[in-house]
Amino acid sequence: MILKLAFLLGSYLLGAIPTGYLVVRLKARQDIRQFGSQSTGATNVLRTAGWLSALPVVVVDVLKGFLPPLLAARLFGDIRLTLAAAVLTVLGHCYPVYIGFRGGKGVATAMGAFLFLCFPGTLAALGVFVVVIALTRYVSLGSLLAVFSFPIWALVFDRGTEVFYGSAVIALIVVIRHWKNIERLIAGQEPKLGRKDAQESR
Repeated sequence: MILKLAFLLGSYLLGAIPTGYLVVRLKARQDIRQFGSQSTGATNVLRTAGWLSALPVVVVDVLKGFLPPLLAARLFGDIRLTLAAAVLTVLGHCYPVYIGFRGGKGVATAMGAFLFLCFPGTLAALGVFVVVIALTRYVSLGSLLAVFSFPIWALVFDRGTEVFYGSAVIALIVVIRHWKNIERLIAGQEPKLGRKDAQESR
C-alpha cells in the first residue's frame, strides 16, 4: 500500500513539472504566466516564445501523461491504480505544486495518458480535434471536444467501463481549466486561430 501511495505521489510530482514555464524562463528569463492566456501550455509558449520553444513543451507534456500509467500497469498490473496515476499526472500538470498551482490546461498531458489507455481512441480524438478546428478555427473548442470524445472512443474500442470513468475524470479536469474559454465561447467572444490576440490554449 505504501509503495502504491508513493507511486501515485510521484505521478503527481512528475506531472507537476512545469515544462512550459521552465523553457520560457531559461530561454527568455520571463514568466510565461504573465503573457497571453497565462497558461504554461504549449499554445501559450508558441505564441510567446515561438515553435522552437513550444515543440519540446508538447513532447515532454505528452510524455508526462504517458509514462505514469504505463509504469503503473507494468509494475502493479492494477487498472485502478493505472487510471489514478493518469488522473494525478494531469492534475499535477494543471495545478503544479512547484509554481503555486498555476499550470497548463491539461490537453497534451491528457492525450499522453490516453495514448496508453487506448491508442486507437486517441487517434480518433485527435481526428475530432483536427476536424473541429478546421470547421470553426477555435482551438479551445477542438481541445475540449477531443478530450470529451475520448471516453466514448474508449468504450467503442472495448477498453471497459473503468477506463471510461477514469478518462471522464481527466476530461472534467480539462474542462475546469478551460472554464474561461467556455464562457467566451458561449458569449461569442473566443478569438479564433490565426488572430494575433488569440487567447486559446491547450
